[in-house]
Amino acid sequence: MKRTALNPTLRTEAVVALGAFSALTAGTAWLGARQSHADTRWYRRLRKPPFQPPPRLFAPVWTALYVLMAVSGWRVWTAPAGAARSRALGWWGVQLGLNAAWSWLFFGRQRPREALVDNVALLGSIGAYVAATREVDRPAAWLVAPYLAWVGFANVLNGEVVRRNPRAAH
Repeated sequence: MKRTALNPTLRTEAVVALGAFSALTAGTAWLGARQSHADTRWYRRLRKPPFQPPPRLFAPVWTALYVLMAVSGWRVWTAPAGAARSRALGWWGVQLGLNAAWSWLFFGRQRPREALVDNVALLGSIGAYVAATREVDRPAAWLVAPYLAWVGFANVLNGEVVRRNPRAAH
């Protein structure tokens, strides 16, 4: 679908929408950060794979990914209304909710197996978002490609934690 310049009356709405997408994404990041404590005794005792990135890498990576997610969702919102846009925005909301749930399951509840199930669903919802978004705004779909790749990698990490820690996996 070809995008056109925003109608001048929609510019204010678009700025407000960008703020809303940013706030929703920042809220998800904040909820995740409140749960994600790599310095807890439980987490330190987990056997992790040798390819686990250092903890200091996660905050900058997730910050960049959250910015891309917000901009992608906003671009979809600014596209012409219709069923395809509604479908894409629905998937955007689903992936955001599953994203928020992962930290709570893994760190908050200390349930790596349940977090892995959530992470697999998250990966699927991001894939569905990308597919739906391609019909609405291809650049918006490409914006979340790094997020899709990172969550794929996170699935491997989470799976390895479950495999290496059968008692902690619940």
